[in-house]
This record gives sequence, C-alpha cells and structure tokens, in this order.
Amino acid sequence: MSLIPSLFGGRRSNVYDPFSLDVWDPFKDFSFPESGRENSAFVSTRVDWKETPEAHVFRADIPGLKKEEVKVEIEDDNVLQISGERNVEKEDKNDRWHRVERSSEKFLRRFRLPENAKVDKVKASMENGVLTVTVPKEEVKKAEVKAIEISG
Repeated sequence: MSLIPSLFGGRRSNVYDPFSLDVWDPFKDFSFPESGRENSAFVSTRVDWKETPEAHVFRADIPGLKKEEVKVEIEDDNVLQISGERNVEKEDKNDRWHRVERSSEKFLRRFRLPENAKVDKVKASMENGVLTVTVPKEEVKKAEVKAIEISG
C-alpha cells in the first residue's frame, strides 16, 4: 500500500487503500445548477447595513448596472428588497467574439427591517456602481421621569 498515489498508473481502485483516488461521491446522482450560474449573482452582490442614530443605511455594490435596471421595494411593510438584472449585449452577426465571460444575471437581496423603520420615507440613490438605500428611523420617545415627593 502506497502513501503517494501513482502519477503514472492512472486511477487506482482499492477499497483497502485510504489514499485511493476512487472516492465515493454521495451527491453524484443529484442534479445541481451548472457551474452555479443561477446563484452566482446572489453571492456576488455584497450589501453593507449600518445603523446610525437617524437611519438604517444599506450600501450595495452593483457595478455596470444603470439605475433603471435596479429595483428597490418594500414588501409587507417591513422587508426591504433590492433586485436587478444585467442583460447580455445583443449579438451582431458581423462580430467575432474571442471570449464571453459576462452573462445575463439577476440578483435579489432581502432584509427584514426593524420596527422603528419609517418605510414610507425610504430614499435610494446610485453613484459609481454603489446603491445607497436610506431608511429613516422613528424617534424613540424617552420615558418621562417624574419625581414624586414623599410626605411624612
């Protein structure tokens, strides 16, 4: 039994050799999306969420998209949804492509907003491929403390 798999002998199959190259794959019969293209945009859309005393601020990196290709929506009065789609360039029959790596992609990110969010005052802006969504917060009323004089 060798500790180093043979580089010249091709694939080895020995059930007693723990270093055999034939490894059982429990997922080989399952069908998964090809190369993860359907999920790649979900993973690549990064969003930062910070809370300031006045608002919740979301910043999303969305390079190469125009503001018309991005949607910002509020669902069920407490879910912020940011979505969009990048479309592939239309092919011209006279063009000769050498490499195509950019594809049509969709993305969708959802965030449950806290109770103090003013969903009717949400603002969004986009600059240099960064989408900024500002959700103002309601002012929390501080409990008024009244001193009671003790008699006696």
